[in-house]
Amino acid sequence: MFLTISTTGSAERPATDLGFLLHKHPEKAQRFSTSYGTAHVLYPEADAERCTAALLLEVDAVALVRRGKGKGRGGAPDAALAQYVNDRPYAASSLLAVALSAVFSSAMRGVCNARPELPGRPLPLRVEIPALPARGGPGLVGRLFEPLGWTVGAEPVALDGEFPQWGDSRYVRLVLEAETLTLAEALRHLYVLLPVLDDAKHYWVASDEVDKLLRAGAGWLPGHPEQRLITSRYLSRRWSLTREAMERLELVRLAEADDSDVEEIDNAVAAETEAEEKPTPLAVQRREAILAALRAAGASRVLDLGCGQGQLVQALLRDPSFTEVVGLDVSVRALTIASRRLKLDRMGERQAARVKLLQGSLAYTDRRLKGYDAAVLSEVIEHLDLPRLPALEYAVFGAARPRTVLVTTPNVEYNVRWESLPAGHARHGDHRFEWTREEFRAWSRMIAERHGYEVEFVPVGPDDPEVGPPTQMAVFVTAQEAKAA
Repeated sequence: MFLTISTTGSAERPATDLGFLLHKHPEKAQRFSTSYGTAHVLYPEADAERCTAALLLEVDAVALVRRGKGKGRGGAPDAALAQYVNDRPYAASSLLAVALSAVFSSAMRGVCNARPELPGRPLPLRVEIPALPARGGPGLVGRLFEPLGWTVGAEPVALDGEFPQWGDSRYVRLVLEAETLTLAEALRHLYVLLPVLDDAKHYWVASDEVDKLLRAGAGWLPGHPEQRLITSRYLSRRWSLTREAMERLELVRLAEADDSDVEEIDNAVAAETEAEEKPTPLAVQRREAILAALRAAGASRVLDLGCGQGQLVQALLRDPSFTEVVGLDVSVRALTIASRRLKLDRMGERQAARVKLLQGSLAYTDRRLKGYDAAVLSEVIEHLDLPRLPALEYAVFGAARPRTVLVTTPNVEYNVRWESLPAGHARHGDHRFEWTREEFRAWSRMIAERHGYEVEFVPVGPDDPEVGPPTQMAVFVTAQEAKAA
């Protein structure tokens, strides 16, 4: 991928001031590592009259597939060959937008400590991108950039110059020129609109993308005539995120029209209402109890067996004392969601080395699970048919045999305290059973005796004097470990 930014100047205001704004010296060629390849910054020309900075992004197709877990645009699985053979290394996309943000982060924020007067000064700018995917054609390119002060040249690229009858491709050669924009404004326009024109992102779009959009769109997106299209495409057409962004943009527009702060407009809820304490969800209490038990056991390498959508794995990764975290689940779909939740495709190398997601079944022994300090079965056993529990028991306690095993499961006696739960119903439609405290303790003690563990029981949630806690947790420790303690 290739992009150039050019400006002109004079002896009084040399064009090489562009180097100060970009924080990249014109006499140097620099390279920067990214998650998907290498970004190079160089200056094909640099003198007082004209200066051009070029950003060349070399995409590592293999790294792109590995970090993306084999997923293509929008999260849809690509064919095996198409994972590696595609337009990614050549056509401007969200990969280039992320590289712009990483390499020119200070310039995008309008920061220049060496020459603080420069960022606010409009420059004569020319931006060229040889290959830009434009879903909507040259007309859409114009509708997006022209309201922002750009003169737009978008030349369609033929599918094949030898066969003009085949027509044009979805790519254009883009040339943007402006006289009244600052460099920071230009970079923010490109950061948002490149993936909008491509209509795809190479990573999973989560709620933090709304904040990124509003930061980069500050000052121009609230009044843009294509605001809804930009917002929807930038957020990968996720309607909940798009609605949130549109509501926040409307608040910004109203505040600007009223010459007020956004906080003054967004005052529908009284301050005292916001201060009211909300009860901590049981799922959060359960994760906190598990984390406390793992820390007390001194565990650093942890298995989350039946990890589901990765909530516990995410919580474990926030604590650096857990040096290795492995999530295992039989559901490929759940693992895909967990990967997106953890942002594995954007995770730094050091953090990525701490986590692994595996597909597998607890009904079978698995050599990959041996040698860990602790294993967690959080709300897992009740999803298995009772005849399959012995297989899980042997796979975890007999074969994998971690020093500590934590098992949590609902306490069926507490169900009478749930006003919304009809009498006789389980808490979840997939629960095959829900045990009383005595049933769970009898099962746990049997396992401990059979496999050489000692077991203690910990309440999770409010411990009702009549029916006990909503969740019950068993903490298994190998007999040798218990004696050493």
